[in-house]
Amino acid sequence: MIVTIHSTAIIEDGATVHDTTEIGPYCVVGSNVKLDANVVLHSHVVIAGNTSIGEGTIVFPFASIGHQPQDLKFDGEKSELIIGKNNRIREHVTINPGTSGGGLVTKIGDNCLLMMSAHVAHDCIIGNNVILVNNATLGGHVEVDDFAIIGGLSAVHQFVRIGRNAMIGGMSGVENDVIPFGMVMGERARLSGLNLVGMKRHGLPRDDISSLQSVFKTLFSDEGTLSERLEKAKQTYSDNPTAKEVLDFIGTDSSRAICQPK
Repeated sequence: MIVTIHSTAIIEDGATVHDTTEIGPYCVVGSNVKLDANVVLHSHVVIAGNTSIGEGTIVFPFASIGHQPQDLKFDGEKSELIIGKNNRIREHVTINPGTSGGGLVTKIGDNCLLMMSAHVAHDCIIGNNVILVNNATLGGHVEVDDFAIIGGLSAVHQFVRIGRNAMIGGMSGVENDVIPFGMVMGERARLSGLNLVGMKRHGLPRDDISSLQSVFKTLFSDEGTLSERLEKAKQTYSDNPTAKEVLDFIGTDSSRAICQPK
């Protein structure tokens, strides 16, 4: 396959474009952009900054990728946006690079789907196989682990962590960290249970699901403080790697509290 660049596209000097890349009408690719093999840019895509896009990723019309962060503290520092392989970035998606306040990098893994008008702010770290549904918004410094789903019209507050296989319901406002396999929803989102459908869909063994259900009941009972309940759960369930993942997540230092049930 030979590189296909429409006559109306603008590729600035210095850009690195693989010879299997396809660039459609009216796209603009900046001088510090790197496009790997089989990347496809449909029409009217704009990619700027120190941005790299991995093999097989497809970007749909009117996406704006790599432009200056929406952070008033940003002072032109050299930062990066790294997008992995085989992602689907749909219409009107916006993704910003990092800032000096967050490690100077925004990173998206492989096989993600960012649906129409989703926004990924500066210094976010997104894992693999993540889905952001239409109009989902991530504030700065958000971390989203593998296989998490962020529902449509939802918003995630800056510095929040979303654990693996978590599910954020549509139109939710997420202010606190969401445990792995957790499910949250609501205008001020609360933990509503475990993402059982997601766990079964990804082949989690029945014993692990049962252990997680027991851990959930222990962690979010009415007895004592969360710290006390966490220590109790560690004594009982730390031998199960899946349960330990949830316990370690809660025990990790964070600037946000843990999202809990009502």
